[in-house]
Amino acid sequence: MGRNLVHKILENHLVAGELEPGKEIAIKIDQTLTQDATGTMAYLQFEAMGVPRVRTKLSVSYVDHNTLQTGFENADDHLFLQTIASKYGIYFSRPGNGICHQVHLERFGVPGQTLLGSDSHTPTAGGLGMLAIGAGGLDVAVAMAGGAFYLPMPRVVNVRLKGRLQPWVSAKDVILELLRRLTVKGGVGKIMEYSGEGVATLSVPERATIANMGAELGATTSIFPSDEVTREFLRAQGREEVWVELKADPDAEYDEVIEIDLSTLEPMVAQPHSPDAVAKVKDVGKIPVNQVAIGSCTNSSYTDLMRVASILRGKVVHPNVSLVISPGSRQVFTMLAQNGALADLIAAGARILEATCGPCIGMGQSPPSGGVSVRTFNRNFPGRSGTPDAKVYLASPEVAAATALTGVLTDPRELGEPIEIEMPKKFFIDDRMILPPAENPEKVEIRRGPNIKPLPINQPLSQSISGPVLIKVGDNITTDHIMPAGAKILPLRSNIPAISQYVFSGIDPEFASRAKAAGSGIIVGGHNYGQGSSREHAALAPMYLGIKAVLAKSFARIHKANLINFGIIPLTFMNEEDYENIRQEDKLEIPDVAEQLTKGRELLVKNLTQGTTFRVLHDLSPRQIEIIQAGGLLNYTRNKAGES
Repeated sequence: MGRNLVHKILENHLVAGELEPGKEIAIKIDQTLTQDATGTMAYLQFEAMGVPRVRTKLSVSYVDHNTLQTGFENADDHLFLQTIASKYGIYFSRPGNGICHQVHLERFGVPGQTLLGSDSHTPTAGGLGMLAIGAGGLDVAVAMAGGAFYLPMPRVVNVRLKGRLQPWVSAKDVILELLRRLTVKGGVGKIMEYSGEGVATLSVPERATIANMGAELGATTSIFPSDEVTREFLRAQGREEVWVELKADPDAEYDEVIEIDLSTLEPMVAQPHSPDAVAKVKDVGKIPVNQVAIGSCTNSSYTDLMRVASILRGKVVHPNVSLVISPGSRQVFTMLAQNGALADLIAAGARILEATCGPCIGMGQSPPSGGVSVRTFNRNFPGRSGTPDAKVYLASPEVAAATALTGVLTDPRELGEPIEIEMPKKFFIDDRMILPPAENPEKVEIRRGPNIKPLPINQPLSQSISGPVLIKVGDNITTDHIMPAGAKILPLRSNIPAISQYVFSGIDPEFASRAKAAGSGIIVGGHNYGQGSSREHAALAPMYLGIKAVLAKSFARIHKANLINFGIIPLTFMNEEDYENIRQEDKLEIPDVAEQLTKGRELLVKNLTQGTTFRVLHDLSPRQIEIIQAGGLLNYTRNKAGES
């Protein structure tokens, strides 16, 4: 039996477990990345472990999310991140150097290695042949300390690409087609492995776009083979020495196979308010648009922006449209400036932003009230743009650029002759904005601003859990719903008492005060609870407010892991009718919870308000049960260190 690419890499990194779907495995992590919205907490957790130096092959700290410095908080945290990186053996990518996933692809990614990142779009590096997985900051901290990363072994789905993309159709349309077919829940518990003759027609940046938005499928990660196209990209980056050929065996077996004929695809768009609300641009119609935003870790590569510049050259954006463009990296920005493309963008009326995430996470450039924004980003959840009633559409750079010119959603095929952009034979290389760690770490003083508060630590699991249902929510609740991002809230990421006041604030502004008054409580949710970003604050802040358990119909992977990491028990309804019967503010009790967890998969729950009982399920491994009993992964890790 032949092996697929995923199994080959996992076998090389397997520390414990068997590669059978659903069984818990542990893998060695070669590289880690953090970004500043999650990194501050991750490094506070790493410090708490008492390890003098990172134990990975490479760890990089990026500043790309919180660069809007409207107060002292972000600038202070940048200094904290820079000094802690210097002291503990971590490379530091300075503000302005670019978005973590774009820069990592350019300067650090290595085919065949494992990468764990405290950002849900870490799988972008799968476009380079890495097994790259997004996780909560605490999991990344453990990996930096030399610990293994644990996860249920995913099913491996082979996405076979045949044919070639037609003119004006892009890699973004490939992943939008997959989202149309599978939905935002279709990749949960799976890894998407791409193969077929169509792969060779896609550049590394195009592969990265597809791997990036695999996160929106709920997939654990996505991966492409490392072939001659990969080799050419690394050669152009001056890093050919790290290239290795990686591919599945000809007779490799998979858990599922999906075929996509690239030649049949057309320009697509994801409509408000979900990445899987996908339709053909021509079928959606010529809706008026107020804003176009081009960039993000999905579509801010050199070739993406060169294509946009070529479309806009000699023209001016429609008077009703505000066009904003954020290059993915300093490398991309510099090359656009050197070859004149930046001048074309400026002359067309584009507003040029920093090489950061920016509008993608609501960090500025919010659309007008009730406005329509077409974005090349990866998420269009309600309110994520910073405008609660905005309608956000996700599209390719080609669709976005055409729309910016016409003022209405436009199929780029209407522009006429296609534009061909060649991959450069050599990229501009200047790594001076990436700071290596100190040679004398003992001399480095860590800078801590007043916004950095002590890390909250949970208590070990009590004998029984009881408390009111503090909120009951529906399906596809995102981490943006639970713990909003944006320019107002993200600067508080290292101050859990302050940021916890915003938990569920977009749904129920009274949630935090109600939780604080109750002292202990339970959340009830629908399917795919916690989809979206990797931000562990969506588990850490509820833990701080006294949340003991979440009862849901199903969970998104990263959020479920984060709940466990902070000692909150994720439980699923045995019968979904029980979800319907629960009312907000009902008082629930899970008696003898510690004993119930170890005895089997079923747990009895009492609804003390209604005088009824029902059953829920857990699928925790013995190790995860120990983590819950300890009150979270940090306590568990400390306990294990004490035992050894």
